This record gives sequence, structure tokens and C-alpha cells, in this order.
Amino acid sequence: MHETGMCDEIVEAVLREAEGRQVAAVRVRAPFAGHRPDPAVVEQGFRVAAAGTPAEDARVELVAEPPAVSCGGCGARTPATDALALVACPRCGGVDVELAPGTGVVVESITYQQDEVRA
Repeated sequence: MHETGMCDEIVEAVLREAEGRQVAAVRVRAPFAGHRPDPAVVEQGFRVAAAGTPAEDARVELVAEPPAVSCGGCGARTPATDALALVACPRCGGVDVELAPGTGVVVESITYQQDEVRA
């Protein structure tokens, strides 16, 4: 997974949802198989992609987990903890495997900055 492209997509999704509101924090769940996304690289990529937008000062929390694969042979849905699991089912060894639906990058939550109330 290339962090730069992932960060561009995350910022686009956050900005669509934010509808112009200032973003304070974002929690993102990202799958990995083999190459675990580096949180520092994701943070930097997010900063670059969000520059000049309502999300430019947002904190980014990255939750990295292995993607799930579904086996057409035995019906198992298992985490792909290594690259081999992307081509052969960890349970039965069959090669009729594919990434399970819902295993992409997900923006789990967005926290918005509160407007300051002046007296």
C-alpha cells in the first residue's frame, strides 16, 4: 500500500464529510499484508494532502490491521497475516481466495473543533 495515495483518499473522504467544518482529529483503519503502514509517514502524508484545508491541523490516529480474505472453497473468512494468505486460504490451503468486502481503508471517526463562544 502506498501511503501517499492512501493519505490523499483519506483527506478527500474527510473533507466530504466535514462539509467545511474545522477537523481536530481523524481515526483511520487501514489494512496491510506484509508492509505495515508507518504512522509517521501517514501523518506526514496527511499533512501534505490536507494543507490549506479545514483538516490541515488534524491529529491522525492510524489503526493498522491485516485485511480479511474469504475462501470460496471452505467458506472461511480469515485475517491475512502474511502475503501467502492472499493467494492460499490459511485454513484449508485452497487457492480460491479473495479480499473480503469491507477490507479497505476506512475513516472510522472525525472529531471537529468546537467553535469558541465569546461573551
